[in-house]
Amino acid sequence: MTVSFWQAEGRQAHREADVVIVGAGLAGCSAAWFLRETGLRVVIVDKADVAQGASGRNAGFMISGLDTYYHRAIEKYGAEVTREVWKLSHETLAFWRQIATDSNGRVPIEQSGSFLLAESEQEMQELRLAHQAMSADGIHVIYHDQDPWKRGYYAALEQPTDGAVQPVALVEELLRQSGADFMGNSEVYQIDSRGSEVVVHTRLAIFHAQRALLCTNAYSLLLDPYFEGKVIPTRAQCLVTEPLPAPLFRGCGYSDYGYYYYRMTFDNRLLLGGARHLHRAEEHNTTEDRLNPNVQGKLDDYLRRHFADVAHVPIARRWSGIMGFSLDGLPLVGELPHKPNVYFAVGFTGHGLALAAGVSQRAVDLMLHNKPAGAVDVSRLKQLIL
Repeated sequence: MTVSFWQAEGRQAHREADVVIVGAGLAGCSAAWFLRETGLRVVIVDKADVAQGASGRNAGFMISGLDTYYHRAIEKYGAEVTREVWKLSHETLAFWRQIATDSNGRVPIEQSGSFLLAESEQEMQELRLAHQAMSADGIHVIYHDQDPWKRGYYAALEQPTDGAVQPVALVEELLRQSGADFMGNSEVYQIDSRGSEVVVHTRLAIFHAQRALLCTNAYSLLLDPYFEGKVIPTRAQCLVTEPLPAPLFRGCGYSDYGYYYYRMTFDNRLLLGGARHLHRAEEHNTTEDRLNPNVQGKLDDYLRRHFADVAHVPIARRWSGIMGFSLDGLPLVGELPHKPNVYFAVGFTGHGLALAAGVSQRAVDLMLHNKPAGAVDVSRLKQLIL
């Protein structure tokens, strides 16, 4: 992020803090929650407001795992890493449910399950293999050899413990429960590491802290060149209809290898997102938050193909959000090598609701106790980059 000389010419107030968290989304507010009982003075700063990035623009899917089928994850990352990351996602979903339970109804949430749906016979075979691999590792999933929704899919893999949430309400509740101070609409434009002190320059204040934690995901490169090639900003598109008379299905749907996704909202609207793979050059490596009419047109086509019975219902809103895709598809936790005491938890690859809490907790443990971050430790990328 950049701030002009005129917007911040050294007249900002200087403030003291123990930890400054940059980014008021799922990751940043989860990190603040995990710091709440340490006695440390925690401040969250954001260029906008709470949950104004991808954390508040997603579909609200609590789908466990990664953006690849389980057996393919084993091929890519190995069995040990795959089991570790899936366990981390299950812990994250359990954490969200506890936050919602403690919210006294402020966070709408449901454990309605998720359905990974096959758009082709080839994907149906992938679901069978995923079911076999997950069952072998003791993960409870249900394979349907036909479409449980009767909407033209070939098969489905049901994950009963998954669910859906109102993501903005969840982040707001995380911040409330954390007790952290929050400063919004205050872009960070410079971070200096001076021995044991970290100085975080924002438009409204300059913070002197012991440590900083960057939870900036897709926007990380705008803060530090270290993230070049490690976190790639990628745009996603969604639409939502006006309320429907009755739900069309139960649970969250995820098909075409995750390139389409859909759910019923809590006020009974159909939410549909995806299709970025059909216009990859336009949606890849961009932080521009705008509607792409080409992608939105593909969403309209999908709506007519699988949900023709409600295709006549007016679209209430269309929007986009910027995700942060890591180089290898796993989140990144570490410390900036050229800025001691500046840590990060970024690169959620479209699965922040699956992993943000668990990953943020590992970032906090690394920051406070030098505890290794395991499968999400950024050091693994050395083998890919060299």
